[in-house]
Formats: sequence, C-alpha cells, structure tokens
Amino acid sequence: MTVGAIVPTLDHAIFAQAIQSLQHILLANGYQLLIASHEYSAQAEAAATRSMLMRGVDALTLVGADHLDETWDLLTSASVPVLITWSREDRFPSLWFDNMRAGQIAAEHLIALGHQQIGAISGRRRWNDRARLRVAGTRAALVDAGLELPEWRIAETTFSVAGGRAGMAQLLAAAAPPTAVVCGNDIMAVGALFEAQSRGLRVPEDISIVGIDNLEISAHLSPALTTVHLPTAQLGAQAGELLIDALRGTTMPAQIELPIELVVRRSSGPAPVRRN
Repeated sequence: MTVGAIVPTLDHAIFAQAIQSLQHILLANGYQLLIASHEYSAQAEAAATRSMLMRGVDALTLVGADHLDETWDLLTSASVPVLITWSREDRFPSLWFDNMRAGQIAAEHLIALGHQQIGAISGRRRWNDRARLRVAGTRAALVDAGLELPEWRIAETTFSVAGGRAGMAQLLAAAAPPTAVVCGNDIMAVGALFEAQSRGLRVPEDISIVGIDNLEISAHLSPALTTVHLPTAQLGAQAGELLIDALRGTTMPAQIELPIELVVRRSSGPAPVRRN
C-alpha cells in the first residue's frame, strides 16, 4: 500500500506543492507516499528507482524525460504502474506541461513589448529536459521574430535565488546586456529581480523579468512577477488519481497535457529607449 515518487529536489516549492497534492489523494485512498529526491543527479535517481522497486512499491512516478539507460531498464522491467510527470515521454504514460511552449510564451510577451535583446537564465540543461526545452522555446520565439538568443546571452546556473542573482550578474556584465530576461523558474526570477534592484536598475523600466511557475510569492514581490502559470497542484492531484485508477485495473491514458498560461504582472514592461 505504498506509492513511490522520485523528484529532483524537495527544496523547491513547485515540487513540494505537487507532492503535497499527490499525498493528499493517496492518503484518501489508503496508500502511503514514499519520497526520494536526487538533487539533479542521474546516478542518484537510478539508485533511488532501484531502491523503490526493491522495497515493493505498488506504483512509481518520476519527473522528466532525461534518465540514464539503467533507470529506463528498471522502469521497463517493473511490474508496477509507472507515470512520468512534468514532461512528455512516449514510452510511458505521461502527465505533462509543454515546457518549450512555456519559454515561447514568455519570450513572445517580451517581444510584443518591443524587446529585441532578450537573455535567459536557466538551470543546468544537461540531464534536465525541462530546462533545455524552456530555453529552446525562448530561442524559437526570438528566431520567429527575426532575433536571436546566442549562447553568451544564456546564464546557466543553479535553480535557486542565489543562482538567479549570479545569472543576472553574468548577463549584465555582457558588452550588450539584455533589456529583458526569461528565467527558467520563479525562484531564479526572484534572484534576478533582487540582483537588478541591488544595482540600481528599475524593474521593468530598465529591465523586464519573466519567470515560469507562478509560485505564490510571485504575486507579492515588488514589483509583482510576470510569469507562466504551471498548474502543479493539479498535476500532483491528477497523478495520484491516475495511479490509484491504475492500481484498480484501469489503463492510464498515454498522454495528458495540462494547460499553461501567461500571467502578466508588473515586472515586465516596454523596452527602454537606449541612446548612443
């Protein structure tokens, strides 16, 4: 009567929120949740997957589509229901967001405001398809508008407030700093906002910032953060319902995509006029 959930980290409200909703559904149906976090280590994730299955969990859910071959082999040979979340993965039932579209939505908003020099602050893209796709979406929107996102205008850092600050500092140190920045999540966007303000920059008059997640704190910052809403609480609850149904003999749908949307607040505004 246990379900295993393996997540990148519990030190991030976006995963904690999903886990809380998942646990609520499981407990209501008599199941206990067993959690492991791997801190973005593919090797630690493989070990956690093996341990969960050896402990006899009745079902298992993982985050993302980037996993070691060892992990995929364990999942393929498992005799329990497996659900992939946050990303689309055709080998298993998946409950996911369009991460590429999230990056596109954010960039399209900034382009519509007149920004042409747009940077990105991202988590490590290796072994993280969500981070990779969000940057790819930002780049795709810029290319469609006849603009570009060169690698030197992408700051790759940790998924943290400190990482966001470091990423913003890196972008502002460039010869042609951006007038707007798309951050891979709201936590990094908070750090980017703090760093910009600590340098005397006005947000959004001097630089616009957009996040992805829509954490509760994002609406209470000054200025409030423009972001792309990901319904993570819904994801956790629906993941629980799908796993419970599977344990009762119902075949899980192959793919379920959850809707995302732009939430415009005050951290994004028209591109500043730069005079030579």
